[in-house]
Amino acid sequence: MNYKLLALGGDGIGPEVLESGLSILEAISKKNNLNFEISFDLIGGTCWDKYGTFCRNSTIEKAIESDAILVGAVGGPKWDAMKIKGDPEEQDGLMCLRKKLGAFFGIRPAKNYKSLQNIIPFNKEYVQNSEIIILREMCGGVMFSKPRGLKLLENDERYGFDTAGYNEFEIREFAKCGFELAKMYNKNIISIDKSNVMESYRLWRDVVQEVSNDYNNINLEHLYADNCAYQMIMNPKNFDIILACNFLGDIFSDLAATISGSLGMLPSASLCGSPLNKTKGIYEPVHGTAPELVGTGMANPIGMILSISMMLKFSFGLEEISKKIELAIDKTLQKGFHTKDLKGSCSTNEITDHIIKELKLCL
Repeated sequence: MNYKLLALGGDGIGPEVLESGLSILEAISKKNNLNFEISFDLIGGTCWDKYGTFCRNSTIEKAIESDAILVGAVGGPKWDAMKIKGDPEEQDGLMCLRKKLGAFFGIRPAKNYKSLQNIIPFNKEYVQNSEIIILREMCGGVMFSKPRGLKLLENDERYGFDTAGYNEFEIREFAKCGFELAKMYNKNIISIDKSNVMESYRLWRDVVQEVSNDYNNINLEHLYADNCAYQMIMNPKNFDIILACNFLGDIFSDLAATISGSLGMLPSASLCGSPLNKTKGIYEPVHGTAPELVGTGMANPIGMILSISMMLKFSFGLEEISKKIELAIDKTLQKGFHTKDLKGSCSTNEITDHIIKELKLCL
């Protein structure tokens, strides 16, 4: 089988963890008759420095022609405070890529690992074997809606404003994909909002409830986001799938990392369609660019490697290989090979090599 990939290292440790992910693809391709045709390009701050834009039109065209897109990480202090004219997506290369491709359905799983129990802030009884899947809408909401801006009031006081807006179609399509994913896992959905104080969230709750009527076998519960955050931290095992808007999904996916031990452990997928179909997606670790780790060789590549696993599952339908990558990671961690963020001493390359060694044993 042949697959066309676009690889975008981005900024900071992005290129370093991307290299680890590509090493995993090389390891599985040799034993599974898979061919990955990989092209490379720039996105984020490195793209701005060279071309004066965070994502070029030619990069979007390459992404459209690809079967899947891999991203390392984008952003950093040098570019994060920049103000340029245009829509929100023109100020963030990854937002632009998601918007142009219509990669609206974000999947961000966080899993508890027995071997990392001693570094997470939970008693074993509350977290053991838990897995929380945050579903984040990626192309709408307060991140993209207008009007937005910064202006001076009559008294010369600065005033900043954003719009938290969704239309019914956006919510409905996202919710449908969420319930389809829940069918794959036979799990419950909790939809979070602030419908007690915001009109956009009242629409969110109404539409999600309407969609649920077509999925009688999936249990739906609505929670206010603040209450959900409290309940999730008090007892993570009670949560399966959380359905969230762009803004809340961003926050809750980081919060869910507490059960995994580090943001470096979290992968993500932004799909252009239903998870039941083999669809184009953007795959990236949840963590940021970590400028302090650049060049040290100590970045955790597991979030990137798990993103590769998600790509194999959701874009290519190679679920068995995906499971083997997850198993290889679990075995590596069980043997005590941990990176610095996991209170260990393995370098990026060392833990990648250990995972590849375990992977080759089960391929």
